[in-house]
Amino acid sequence: MCMVIFAPLFAIFAFATCGGYSGGLRLSVDCVNKTESNLSIDIAFAYPFRLHQVTFEVPTCEGKERQKLALIGDSSSSAEFFVTVAVFAFLYSLAATVVYIFFQNKYRENNRGPLIDFIVTVVFSFLWLVGSSAWAKGLSDVKVATDPKEVLLLMSACKQPSNKCMAVHSPVMSSLNTSVPSSKPWDFSEATAYRQGQPGNAGELTPQGAPSNTGGYGQINKCLWIDVRMRKINHLAMWQNYNSFSQTVGP
Repeated sequence: MCMVIFAPLFAIFAFATCGGYSGGLRLSVDCVNKTESNLSIDIAFAYPFRLHQVTFEVPTCEGKERQKLALIGDSSSSAEFFVTVAVFAFLYSLAATVVYIFFQNKYRENNRGPLIDFIVTVVFSFLWLVGSSAWAKGLSDVKVATDPKEVLLLMSACKQPSNKCMAVHSPVMSSLNTSVPSSKPWDFSEATAYRQGQPGNAGELTPQGAPSNTGGYGQINKCLWIDVRMRKINHLAMWQNYNSFSQTVGP
């Protein structure tokens, strides 16, 4: 049941930050002949990041002729897969919430409910892992393709030292950066929920130091305890890796 608490939040945050993203950058090309300059070249892009379809025109600094360019790359497949998994995970979480609240007896009947729930959660966790990994690579490609320095290299006018090309402002990627951490597989609570759904495991003692599973608040407290324990384990692992790296590199 921890999934009911955290999964909808992760899912909403994931597809909201990625699926609702729109950004842009502004460049400036100052030609030797000021009448040919363009000091405000706006390039806008958005989800699903088909960057090769984003076109814009820039001066060539050779008369009135203008050069039509397009950004490089297409990250639509990874972005759309990531958002699709997030949407279906959110819908499943809502359905699971209804079952947990209104059909608790049938859910635990013959142990089928917890088993099905556990299998579906494992499948979604795998899809989250695949989708977030693919989107992490796609996000890296988007950052490179929309880097103002990389875009300026596409312009013929910027290859001439006499012309001045510069970035007025870069795209803001903070929301996209947070979309990847939010896509971590929900948590490991469904394995615990499956065990508690087995006959004879009701009210089973939790690990040492964990709150007892008594009532709805006990379940929530156990979820929070699991989250704190996992954070401590991750921090310990990071510290051990850092020490190993320091010993290898030396002073």
